Amino acid sequence: MHKTFYLCISTKKILLMIYSMTGFGRELLEYNGKKITIDIRTLNSKSADISTRLPNQYKEKDIDIRRMLSQGLQRGKIDFTITVENEQNVNPINSAAVIAAYKSFADDCRKNNVPISETDNSLLSSLIRMPELQLNGSDELTDEEWAAVESSIQKSIDRCCEYRKEEGRILEKDVLAKIDSILSLLGRVPQYEAERISVIKDKIRQALNELNLNDSNSENRYEQEIIYYLEKLDINEEKVRLRKHCEYFIETAKSEDAAGRKLGFIAQEMGREINTLGSKAHHAEMQKIVVMMKDELEKIKEQSLNIL
Repeated sequence: MHKTFYLCISTKKILLMIYSMTGFGRELLEYNGKKITIDIRTLNSKSADISTRLPNQYKEKDIDIRRMLSQGLQRGKIDFTITVENEQNVNPINSAAVIAAYKSFADDCRKNNVPISETDNSLLSSLIRMPELQLNGSDELTDEEWAAVESSIQKSIDRCCEYRKEEGRILEKDVLAKIDSILSLLGRVPQYEAERISVIKDKIRQALNELNLNDSNSENRYEQEIIYYLEKLDINEEKVRLRKHCEYFIETAKSEDAAGRKLGFIAQEMGREINTLGSKAHHAEMQKIVVMMKDELEKIKEQSLNIL
């Protein structure tokens, strides 16, 4: 059983574990007759790729919001949205902008011979719902309102962090189970090594017999070839290194925060050792084991991309 430690970045507590980069956090705030919804959605990415969608009165705080998201979530494709509605679900309208947009649309319709009814209110209804044509209360963002929104943003980050932690638990369990599977498969390799050596010796003996050398030269050449190929095809170093890489993967997953990149590098090293084992195998059953190892490793690499 692998013990799990945590690192919850947003609450600044030292907790060590695997975190997923997939997350979601939502916080609802009612302030001064407005219903404010804050949404955060995150996916995997190599860096902090932050996208924000903000009402006009909050755009001055874009840099502050990005800093909070970067510090709280560290890495990933982060989509951040704030939407604002008043209690009646109808925002004040920028009448001049609506009229200008209506006239522009009507002129375009006439130029392109698209019929438009003067009594059809559907166009006007659509226009007044467009965010850029609405006045979301006062254009001035007060310090009191920002303090309330800032607190809700932090809560949304905390919720997203909690979601990532739960997803990380599932990821950790699955990834470490695959590491255990690779170690188990590695433990099956030694049972075929004696048979593998015997097969190599038989192939060398058969090749030398086809050369029709005299007995003395044949025996000397046979011994030389055996020594050469046994050294060349020895897999003890690969087995030791692969086991060490697996143990290091487990240790890193349990003891370091934001270890996603490092785990990816370790998985690459594991792949090199598995490939070398395959190239030196010269045995059908060992080749099957190598294929099963590669299958497990590819799943680990794929999942490592989503580890923070």
